[in-house]
Amino acid sequence: MAQWKWPAFYTTPMTQVVLVGITCFATVGMFSAVSNLGAGGLEDVSLSDTANSVLYAMFAVTGLVSGGIANVLGPRLTLFLGTLGYALYVGALWCYQTQGTSWFLILAGAILGVTAALLWSAQGAIMMSYPLEKDKGKAFSVFWAIFQFGSLIGAIIALAINIKSGGLSSVSTSTYIAFLVIIFVGVASAFLVLPPNLVVRGDGTLVKLQAASKPHEEIIGMWRVLKDRRLLALLPMFFASNYFYAYQGAINTARFDAPTRALNAVLEGAGAIVGALMIGYLVLDIKWLKRRTRGYLGLGVVTFITIAVWACGLGWQASFDRARAKELPYINYKDADYRAKAPLYFFYYFGDACYQALAYWIMSALTNDPFTLARFAGLYKALQSAGAAGSFGMDAVETPFLNELLASWIMMLASFPLAFLVIRTIKETNYGDEQMIYAEDVQHAAMEQGGATEGEVGSIDKERDDIVAETEVKA
Repeated sequence: MAQWKWPAFYTTPMTQVVLVGITCFATVGMFSAVSNLGAGGLEDVSLSDTANSVLYAMFAVTGLVSGGIANVLGPRLTLFLGTLGYALYVGALWCYQTQGTSWFLILAGAILGVTAALLWSAQGAIMMSYPLEKDKGKAFSVFWAIFQFGSLIGAIIALAINIKSGGLSSVSTSTYIAFLVIIFVGVASAFLVLPPNLVVRGDGTLVKLQAASKPHEEIIGMWRVLKDRRLLALLPMFFASNYFYAYQGAINTARFDAPTRALNAVLEGAGAIVGALMIGYLVLDIKWLKRRTRGYLGLGVVTFITIAVWACGLGWQASFDRARAKELPYINYKDADYRAKAPLYFFYYFGDACYQALAYWIMSALTNDPFTLARFAGLYKALQSAGAAGSFGMDAVETPFLNELLASWIMMLASFPLAFLVIRTIKETNYGDEQMIYAEDVQHAAMEQGGATEGEVGSIDKERDDIVAETEVKA
């Protein structure tokens, strides 16, 4: 019986990266757009901080095992389950605004923490393992640009709807409806992503022979990850990578009115897109440099950007504190004072994209195995979320803004020397250390054992994988 044959372009790594980018564009992107409006579009900053603290705490706990769960369930089901929490959370924000149900918002935050860990583990494995080694920086750029384009579109929607509201500090009902419609499109798009055994790289190799892993293999695999000194050295970088979101959101809420918050979100989305494309294409994947040299260059660029941007932020922050922020009038985008603030929000997220790109690129340079990289991604998101939970908790008790800024900045700077030590261990290629399986060989093995025609094995399907797996066992 003939099997479904996927078009050649559909089984390429970059197509799959684009697809998972679309999924995150429509789900995480909409969540980011709401969050970037300042306190998630809520007037009650304390409630928003509490919900986010619970969210990231659950994210951190689930992230420790989400890579293994993603490997067992496969990318499609994992992505589908991961997207559902975003719809629930945005719905809970809407429900709170109309009904005042604060308990539901906190519960939705906890559920989202669990589902988001699943989504990001599957996403990380796809983005880091599917492309060829020479294209991993570009793969991040493409994914991050598409994903952040969701934040950008969401922010533009919010800006267009709220621009006439002037001093309104909460998000309108029509904004939430627009977000939810886009999110449900993202939920459905999760089923378009292919498992690693169906994806063929540009050199003719399969990403992985198996479509999924087994529970006992994940327990052993996670233990090996936790013993990897290179990953341990990256933990400070992981922890610091989202710590600053609480501070930036708090400043956005404290100093800008609603339309200007939406405009800041537009600038943040634009900065993230530009930063991702530049670091991936112009730094991390430069053709004429060796891989380790590209890593050093990327680290140097990210260090410079982090110092420059946050120094500018410090200059502004030194002019006010929490008490004074409550007394000062909100800044509107028409005010002359806003002209010096707008570039800061652009470059905050420009730098964020570069920082995230470097972290993902270093992890993806350590191995090409999708199951191992799913565990890496889970651990990355676990530590990242633990940091975010701590930062939102820090903001919830009204820690001085200056302390929040310094904590975020110093942790990023402290992570760079350890990242340098890990980059020193990167090999020019990992292909020689890992089993390479060519799609053509798998097709021939299926034809010889199953008696199928060439047209019937044109796609790399599960039946053929079972045949090849049996052949390897016999060998």
